[in-house]
Amino acid sequence: MARAIELAIENARSGRGGPFAAIVVKDERIVGEGTNCVTASNDPTAHAEVVAIRAACAVLGSFQLDGCDFYTTCEPCPMCLGAIYWARPARVYFGSKAADAAAAGFDDAFIYEQLALPLAERKIPFLEMMRKESLACFQAWTEKRDRIEY
Repeated sequence: MARAIELAIENARSGRGGPFAAIVVKDERIVGEGTNCVTASNDPTAHAEVVAIRAACAVLGSFQLDGCDFYTTCEPCPMCLGAIYWARPARVYFGSKAADAAAAGFDDAFIYEQLALPLAERKIPFLEMMRKESLACFQAWTEKRDRIEY
């Protein structure tokens, strides 16, 4: 966690991104690091946790982080939480809480509030379209004999 905190402070001071960093460790060795680079890369998904997951998966040659420990300087936002669950690390350690991030101007409470609303009532409406036709995607997947389950 000390390395993640060091990276986050360096990232905040450098102006490359927000004050967040994450580390992935496997067998007591860092296999992935990430800092927030949303503004530097013009990529709203470039949160530290996502960047660290991508780096670790590239090193490990896997789309999952089996047996890895995940260290992040702050309680993950909803997007990062989803990415972490998909990556399936063994454990997640976090430093500060979401309320601490909110006090610094990084408030994701509105996302949780939006998720609780019916789809059509969200700030960005979600409208179902061509469901019957899109089910063909899942049919193609279930028919594929050599698919990789995840």
